[in-house]
Amino acid sequence: MVEQIIVPFEGDGAGVGGLAWGQQQVWRAMVEVDSSMSMGGVVPVLDDRTVEDFAAELRFFMSRYGSMRSKLRFGHDGEVTQEVFGSGEATLWVHDTRPGEDPAAVADAVFAEWKARNFDYAYEWPIRMAVVRRDGAATHVIVLVCHLAADGGGLATMIRELGERDPATREPAGPHTAMQPFELVAAQLERGAQRQTDNAMRYWEGHLRSIEPRRFAPAADRGEPRFRQVVWRSRALLLAGERLAARLGGDAVHVLLAAYAVAFGRITGGTPFVSQVIVSNRFRPGLADVVSPLAQNGLVVFDVTGVDAEEAVRRARQASMSASKYAYYDPGARLALIKRIATERGEPVDLAVFYNDRRVTLRTAAAGAEPSDDEIVAARAETAVVLERPMVFFNEELMINVDDVPDTVQITTEVDTTALAIEDLYALLAEMESFTVEAALDPSAPTAVRDLSESYSSRS
Repeated sequence: MVEQIIVPFEGDGAGVGGLAWGQQQVWRAMVEVDSSMSMGGVVPVLDDRTVEDFAAELRFFMSRYGSMRSKLRFGHDGEVTQEVFGSGEATLWVHDTRPGEDPAAVADAVFAEWKARNFDYAYEWPIRMAVVRRDGAATHVIVLVCHLAADGGGLATMIRELGERDPATREPAGPHTAMQPFELVAAQLERGAQRQTDNAMRYWEGHLRSIEPRRFAPAADRGEPRFRQVVWRSRALLLAGERLAARLGGDAVHVLLAAYAVAFGRITGGTPFVSQVIVSNRFRPGLADVVSPLAQNGLVVFDVTGVDAEEAVRRARQASMSASKYAYYDPGARLALIKRIATERGEPVDLAVFYNDRRVTLRTAAAGAEPSDDEIVAARAETAVVLERPMVFFNEELMINVDDVPDTVQITTEVDTTALAIEDLYALLAEMESFTVEAALDPSAPTAVRDLSESYSSRS
């Protein structure tokens, strides 16, 4: 049995206007892959909250965050704008289980159906919420948010501020002081933001004019499935990365990026390393708690040919900082720049290699708890592919995502095998581990990019 609870709400900031920079980038990606790129999940209810409590939580989200009250408007000229409503009604779905039915299975099925179904951007609020009950008691809550309304950082803000409510009255701890949708749009039209775009475009143009146009050998048909997703885990990479970062006085984030650059060079022979990176932009003043997609593409370019581990990590850190500095801009300006450079060079510059470290919290090794050589070596036996499956479509060539999974490095990759053979993808992941482990175990170990062009099919 499914029941609908109507949840009225009111909020500030109503109006009609354009999309913010992060929204523009997300919308283009959503259209390209035909997906709402939604985020959320199923959470067991371990306390005595009722349907009425969850209705109050939904009202909190709708009233507090303008992005949850936004719908798209499509002009005849193709222009996409958004309307933020000052009031309205949302729906909380309640699923009562039948005798003998597993509530967890019901919740998972609801989430899977929602995840597979795109939002109706013009008519549906960008948040879906449901409760599963058994014998009148809530067992699970399901929440799904369209990526156009929030990113991971925005969801974290929503969850944190929900938990900060007064436990007795359920009233907010205070007003939401971060920018609402049209405040963010207005800020990005100011002169300072335009200067930021201009500076970012100079950075991008310098690299786009100097790098080689191709990341891979010419495309080759390697059969079906053409597009694949692979999930790979390595605790050895985590332990070795922590040790190497501690030795160099740096950050394990940059160790992992350096490992990717070295492995990419070893597999493809391409140099310098060129990849787009996803930058959250929440480190910028006033953006930390904004509930809206803020991430944009940065560009890392650095050469690891013939250098040792310390220098590779140093270059990765420097390139990462530059990419972050110039990853906040008007997306239209970047698209125009890419098109202009392609015309002037006579061919497009391949920017279809991506890296996204989406870990929210990074483990730091405790003082005196550095893993031993034996522990790192033993952990290599645990390295494994935990999932490989075909994808219906993938709009890039290679995407490396570092997942937020405790006590290991989990990497979810998507690949177009016409660019990189699946065997080469496995080899690339193995080389990331090898580089990091070898450098952690022996500071004098050679770490220069080796020419493995005769060993890997993508170069044949």
